[in-house]
Amino acid sequence: MEQFIETLIGMGTSYGGKILLAIAVAVIGLLLIKLIKKAVKRAVEKSKAGDLLKKVIVKTVQIVLYLILVVSIIEILGVPMSSVVALLASCGLAIGLAFQGALGNFAGGLMILIFRPFKIGDYVESDGAEGFVKEISIFYTRLTTIDNRLVLIPNGDLMNSKVTNFTAEDRRRVDQNFKITNDIDQELVKKVLLEAAGNTEGVLSDPAPFARLTAVDDDTYIFTVRAWCETANYWDVYFALIENCSTALSDNGIDDPEERIAVRIVGGEKDGE
Repeated sequence: MEQFIETLIGMGTSYGGKILLAIAVAVIGLLLIKLIKKAVKRAVEKSKAGDLLKKVIVKTVQIVLYLILVVSIIEILGVPMSSVVALLASCGLAIGLAFQGALGNFAGGLMILIFRPFKIGDYVESDGAEGFVKEISIFYTRLTTIDNRLVLIPNGDLMNSKVTNFTAEDRRRVDQNFKITNDIDQELVKKVLLEAAGNTEGVLSDPAPFARLTAVDDDTYIFTVRAWCETANYWDVYFALIENCSTALSDNGIDDPEERIAVRIVGGEKDGE
């Protein structure tokens, strides 16, 4: 019994000071982490980063500070750091393998939040999925399609594929092709198409509309009309341009070769009767 008591006294003498120091470091460390977190939060709030990115930065700083505090306490208690490092490395490897896809999406989310290739409200397309950006989370980006379907795209996939942002610029160009029979005067067709494009509501005068012969297919001319508009008006101008140009061609007696073929077939049937 005396030997046991002496052993306890020896252990208390050896480790008591370390334990008290570890407790003191823990208390002071927690207070410092709280103060640093507030300072980082104030600094981040002044930046132009998005709300989600601000939260991620503050949380990341907090986790790193907690890890530093835990490692410091372990070192004060005299635990061999080589064992601690080996344990942390093993845990990190296991977690990385178990959550490989999630970590990839997390990294992709951080890249999107930092580089901001698109923002809420933009119309984007990636790997066949397209729609308006509804929400950007740390793991997924949510799109709303034109017919009001919700599409969830993993951020890892977004960062590893081509993304087209249709609303990133203030202006967009509308391109339309029109088939014309090759017995029509080209200058007349150009004049009619240019006037129709210029009179279309929403079409900008600078850059000026474009109308030229761009291809020849057997007995068919293909004219291309290009007109610039504000991005917000794209779809209105898109359909209005088709309607106005088609109406202008018809009013000037300029045929679509497919319509002429249809008329010939009908006429042939009548002749046969």
